[in-house]
Amino acid sequence: MWGAADMIPTRDEWHNALKARHGAELQRRLDRAAVAVCGLGGLGSNIAVALTRAGVGRLILIDFDRVDITNLHRQQYKITQLGKYKTEALSENLNEIAPYTARETHTVRIDESNAAELLKGADIICEAFDNAECKAMLTNLVLEKLPDKYLVAASGMAGLGSPNAIRTRRITDRFYLSGDGVSDVADDIGLVAPRVMLCAAHQAQTVIRIIAGQFN
Repeated sequence: MWGAADMIPTRDEWHNALKARHGAELQRRLDRAAVAVCGLGGLGSNIAVALTRAGVGRLILIDFDRVDITNLHRQQYKITQLGKYKTEALSENLNEIAPYTARETHTVRIDESNAAELLKGADIICEAFDNAECKAMLTNLVLEKLPDKYLVAASGMAGLGSPNAIRTRRITDRFYLSGDGVSDVADDIGLVAPRVMLCAAHQAQTVIRIIAGQFN
């Protein structure tokens, strides 16, 4: 058993622990996968943590924003990280979880002019914005200009609705949509951590299923 006083496990020890849980073939697929997370807020930061813990080999993290006190109730940041760029803060936190995961960070606002370049190295793209226009922009761009990529997007995770309303639908062969499809951040009390995390977990699990070759 590892304790607080022990040294950090070696890369081989970490990798063997993942293989023991997932099996060698699934872990081989996870090792080779590259996933882009666009937006590192409530959805994106939780997606990134889940994929890191699952052993995805490479993450491309994209966000232009800084950690704010209003983020702390649902996003994977610490109060000591207030004011830091989310790319920097999340990378620090992920490194504490799994230092051997490859991470590529881009502290920029992703838009139509730079998205194709930023996302060219990804096999799967997670849309994790909280702005409807940004969601539409990325979805349309990926479907129209990056048809070889898988897109896992989100719509509807606000309020105190039933957790069972969060689900994932396969829209096309390479486009999946998670959420309740109804709620909006302007409704009711807005975003609360458990429901946002549920939607993020749906997205992360969908990514892992795609990597594993389970598409339905």
